[in-house]
Amino acid sequence: MKKFLVLGAAALAFSTPATAVDFFTIGTGGVTGSYFPMGVIICQKVNAQIKQTDLYCSVESTGGSAANIENIKSRRVVFGFAQSDVIYQAYQGVRRFEGKPYRELRSVMAIYPEVLSLVINKNAGISRLQDIRGKRINIGNPGSGNEITTLDLFGEVGLTKGGLALAGTLKAPECPDALKQQQIDGYFYMVGHPSANINIASKLTGIDLVPIEGEAIDKMIKRYPYYIKSTIPGGTYQGVNRDVPSLGVKAVLVTSAEVSDEAVQLVLKAVLDNFSELKASHPLLAQDAVTKQNLLVGLSAPLHPGAEKYYQEVGLLKK
Repeated sequence: MKKFLVLGAAALAFSTPATAVDFFTIGTGGVTGSYFPMGVIICQKVNAQIKQTDLYCSVESTGGSAANIENIKSRRVVFGFAQSDVIYQAYQGVRRFEGKPYRELRSVMAIYPEVLSLVINKNAGISRLQDIRGKRINIGNPGSGNEITTLDLFGEVGLTKGGLALAGTLKAPECPDALKQQQIDGYFYMVGHPSANINIASKLTGIDLVPIEGEAIDKMIKRYPYYIKSTIPGGTYQGVNRDVPSLGVKAVLVTSAEVSDEAVQLVLKAVLDNFSELKASHPLLAQDAVTKQNLLVGLSAPLHPGAEKYYQEVGLLKK
């Protein structure tokens, strides 16, 4: 196996020969979100192989998609989770990344679908998306996937931050309590379901989920290939018994083109060799949409060459 390169506080599995180290970090998100438990699950499987690989995995809670991409670029972490829309924008150098394309960004696997969720206090007087005008709505901490997708949505449906009584910048883990304390009327959250965060909110106070649908949403999904129509099934959360339509993306594990093929392949091997066990380990992974084949669906940056070789070896990708 190739040696690893130590940079600052993080030991990174880059392909440049250097002093041997035995760990790397996966950037995730808030601890009540879906990226954090996914990172923990993957690290557990990687670390189970440590006697054979000398490779140890750790998890870092971060600000989410954009923060993870920036941390990969600056070599603070080796892998990170990000939304497929944010990955596209970073790779192409558009929207928040205007003029600063990150062409070394590489996909490893698209794990599960995420759905843009508008969680509201059921007494806030909000039943449709346009009702948030004049309300106190958390759009996401700066640079998060929540903020990026929400502002994309606003541009499509004629909403603005200025049209809100408050455009909140809380991190997702702070939102359930803020909703309970009536500091906000609602919050946007791009997340896989079921979500511990939204489950907490439903138990702290009465909530509802607002449908995100209509002609403008249909056009948005058609215009941008990384968006898909999605639904949050009724009964997922206390007090929300109907299906709630919305738009979704894929949660993708990404890395840098500089990272060694071996490191990427060891992560993929840890996932694919334990796939049935992984699917049983978390409700997010139990979805029918989570299959080995779908690990290659929804990627919006090129595959890392190590990932491409491994998928070919196991028969998931044609040579």
